[in-house]
Amino acid sequence: MSLPVTVGVDGSEGSVAALDWAADEAALRGAGLRLVYATRWAQHQLGAMRVSHEDRAGDAVGVLAAAEQRVRDRRPDLAVTADEIEDAPNSVLLAAAAESELLVVGSHGLGSVRGFVVGSVGQEVVADSKRPVVLVRPGDKESGAGTAEGRGHRKVVLGLDVTDVKDELMEFAFDFARRHGVLLEIVHTWHAPFTQHHKAAEDADMASALSHAVRPYRDRFPAVEVSEVSAPGRAAEHLVEAVSDARLVVVGRRRAVRGSHIGSVTHALIHHASCPVAVVPHS
Repeated sequence: MSLPVTVGVDGSEGSVAALDWAADEAALRGAGLRLVYATRWAQHQLGAMRVSHEDRAGDAVGVLAAAEQRVRDRRPDLAVTADEIEDAPNSVLLAAAAESELLVVGSHGLGSVRGFVVGSVGQEVVADSKRPVVLVRPGDKESGAGTAEGRGHRKVVLGLDVTDVKDELMEFAFDFARRHGVLLEIVHTWHAPFTQHHKAAEDADMASALSHAVRPYRDRFPAVEVSEVSAPGRAAEHLVEAVSDARLVVVGRRRAVRGSHIGSVTHALIHHASCPVAVVPHS
């Protein structure tokens, strides 16, 4: 039995965008869709701010019912389950992710500074999840299968370090591109302290290293069209620019032995990419 695609819902604009993305992706994968509503039960609430158990339960029922109806309208043949779980959102989402093919969460729209705002829950889930997490924001370009918007964005972008190629990351990116029938653009960058005299040789060496790293996956996924881009400079800047016409960007996140860590490139993408961001944990 295949694992479901799971999406966190709370009625916010961000979670609605995530819900649509998750429904389309689940339909494309032939998987079920699980909706989870996390309820934080504060032990110390003051006066007028106190919310009863009944009120919170009523909110959950209303949000989940609206979410289920939206999915039925969008994907009437999709198998959907819905759960309200009494716990902190980060705990609920991390537990749900462990039982899912991937987890989809919404994040906020534009904040007071340039770029997007990813709340503390979203960042913690990205940092600790054992399964891939996709972050979707209001206004993100649709990547859903069969949507007019999705058909307009014909590539997936993967940020790759050729010195540390991870199978989990490559498998996810190639498989996603194969399922969606789109180009996979693989971007590798490096710091370039060399002089102009050595630039051509360095460019050739890096392009060769990228081709060598990608070749085994080209062989395993022959139906996927691949574009390889190697360039000197900062990875985050190149990737943010590369995803301006993408339906998804895929980045990795190392599973830390102690504590959680999101690398600087992943951190930049989840805040500034103009499309949904898939963060894939790897060893």
